[in-house]
Amino acid sequence: MLHLAVRDDDDGDFGEAVLAGLAQPQKTIPARFFYDTIGSELFEKITALPEYYPTRTEVGILTANGAAVAAAVGPGRAVIEFGSGSSAKTPLLLRTVAASAYVPIDISAEFLDMAAADLARKLPELPVFPLAADFTRPLKLPAGIVGRPKLGFFPGSTLGNLAPAAAIDLLRAFSDTLGEGSWLVIGLDLRKDSATLEAAYNDAAGVTAAFNLNLLHRINRELDGTIDVADFAHWAPFNADLGRIEMHLRAVRDTSFTVLGTPIMMAAGETIHTENSYKWTLDEARLLARAAGWDPVDAWTDDAARFALHLWRRDDGAIEP
Repeated sequence: MLHLAVRDDDDGDFGEAVLAGLAQPQKTIPARFFYDTIGSELFEKITALPEYYPTRTEVGILTANGAAVAAAVGPGRAVIEFGSGSSAKTPLLLRTVAASAYVPIDISAEFLDMAAADLARKLPELPVFPLAADFTRPLKLPAGIVGRPKLGFFPGSTLGNLAPAAAIDLLRAFSDTLGEGSWLVIGLDLRKDSATLEAAYNDAAGVTAAFNLNLLHRINRELDGTIDVADFAHWAPFNADLGRIEMHLRAVRDTSFTVLGTPIMMAAGETIHTENSYKWTLDEARLLARAAGWDPVDAWTDDAARFALHLWRRDDGAIEP
């Protein structure tokens, strides 16, 4: 039962963010701008790569422990998925918890429409309310789920894109969006050896590189950019001091280009920092939850302790009126 997608146009100005980021000493572009239609499709290909363990590992954990989630949260909740992508993992959760409605939220409106329509075909009796929005900004949920108890779903360790302070702010925003009595199922990648981590972000097929470089193609397409993409290479090292994978676009030679008519120059070896992916311990994840007003109820990992699925309940006693 697919409802018309709601559009939230307050998703930030791509051009303004790019120009501001490229003016910094360490050039940067916010990771949310990866996800135009092409970028979203490339990310879905990444999730199926042999080196990229998080997606299949998280599905395995959810399959093994979905009944425990359902027993804790109870039936009939509206499931709100933040950054839904293709919603590939979602039918498993929706069926397990006997969801009363589903709200997929994604920044790529075109990709969201396709994914929501596909899910509506798989679960024709479930009300689906797509919301095209940047979930890192304040948002209003569709009217069709007002009054329903809510379960947030934030899989894929997307929280790792944010530094700890920003991650806490986002988790607080989720709490505000979901409201009293809500629960959150969240996936977080666990800290492990650097070889495994770097392989996951530097796949042999070059799909992650294409995903990263698509940001430059998008600038050319949408912002009158004159970037020679061949002047850049994907680079994704593990920063052990900060506990994160960093994705960069590194200039392989001196280069210059314009964005919206603004000239930019970069020296060989200079980078544009495009994404972080923080890796957490279980204890750190519990601290994040409590700092953001969530009560960590349970957590499950795979046998190799590569990934964790957490179940948190909003701590209404910790929320200021």
